[in-house]
Amino acid sequence: MTASPALGTSRTASPELLRSVFRQHAAGVAVITAAGERPVGFTATSLNSVAADPPLISFGVGTSSSSWPVVAEAEHVGVHILGEDQQELAATFARSGADRFGPSTDWRDGPEGVPLLGGVVAWLVCRVVARIPAGDHRIVIAQAVLGDPTGGGRPLVYHQGSFTALRD
Repeated sequence: MTASPALGTSRTASPELLRSVFRQHAAGVAVITAAGERPVGFTATSLNSVAADPPLISFGVGTSSSSWPVVAEAEHVGVHILGEDQQELAATFARSGADRFGPSTDWRDGPEGVPLLGGVVAWLVCRVVARIPAGDHRIVIAQAVLGDPTGGGRPLVYHQGSFTALRD
């Protein structure tokens, strides 16, 4: 027989419960970018590998976010895996109203016009293949068309409501 963890007082499902549970789940930190009249981008902890063949990824984006109107129309997006030293970059792209592509952000126009961030651990340019309604979000499925995994370094992680690093 194996020991079972103590079950605390259960709570009815709610947005607050989901947020509280997922604060316990460590997630890698990425920034998703897209080109529009002006470039847009946001910090995502919902990035997932979907399939290797063809190479598909997914991420969630809130339909009330300032980035959604551009992502809703974008043919391509940039996916950037942040390094443990990029907490400020992650915070900038997470902060509402921030000048995400201002002078303090290292970026350039990349393939397919996608804004590419400099100094990241790895990046992909992906072609959007689906946008699936999911509550107040959309799940975006995109196929990698090119990228670079050679930035080096350790990834930035989000846990307990803050950015942190892996520990040995």
